[in-house]
Amino acid sequence: MDLGIKGKWALVGGASKGLGWGCASALAQAGVNLVMVSRGAEALEAAAKGLRAHGSTVLTVAQDITTEAGRDAIWSVAGGPGKNFDIVVTNAGGPPSGDFREWDRQAWIQAVDGNMLTPIELIKATIDGMASRGFGRIVNITSSAVKAPIDVLGLSNGARSGLTGFIAGLSRNPAIAKHNVTINNLLPGAFDTDRLKSILKATAEKMGKSVEELAQARRASAPANRFGNPEEFGQTCAFLCSQHAGFINGQNILIDGGAYPGAY
Repeated sequence: MDLGIKGKWALVGGASKGLGWGCASALAQAGVNLVMVSRGAEALEAAAKGLRAHGSTVLTVAQDITTEAGRDAIWSVAGGPGKNFDIVVTNAGGPPSGDFREWDRQAWIQAVDGNMLTPIELIKATIDGMASRGFGRIVNITSSAVKAPIDVLGLSNGARSGLTGFIAGLSRNPAIAKHNVTINNLLPGAFDTDRLKSILKATAEKMGKSVEELAQARRASAPANRFGNPEEFGQTCAFLCSQHAGFINGQNILIDGGAYPGAY
């Protein structure tokens, strides 16, 4: 399927690996020009090199996107579109797992700053330009824990739920939506990423079990009986960014292999 977005510009956070890389890869395959952002320069450049084979412009910014300086580096990267992005995929790294008794005020502030306020800052910088040009797609990668909270992910549950509530209102603002600008959230379940490995490790230590034992139980908890892979996640993201998804707006799309048991 031609997604109709060849030549558009996309900003993708956390793009060197995992779900961010999956989104960047799928967008590159669709002919989208990319600005890929991640903290680690070496891994980021290696990921970008592989995606340039698709023929699009692929730029890298090795910065912390949660800082003002990091965001300024994105807007000023040589050869980039400035703030005139057509597509924004927000994907700040998740806060650490653990026991809520161990999280002080600073831990909560960092979680909210990275997983709620940073996406809002990226949206604020780009959304009016999208509206003026008559096309915009914003996809926030949050977590299935927003819909089905996990106790050791309290920082993530809280911060990402805050973002979800904000997006529910903003996406339905007629001044934005009527100009073909959509904002949706993707809620990944258990995907085979470094993030999942760290969660399994923390949970295993807490429960006194092996990581493999917990991994097998986690796979079995979904009817699909497996972990998702970043490539299939990325293809879903790319469709939401396409010309064909203009009537999908303000939604929280759960991708978890059927693990969530509810109908709503």
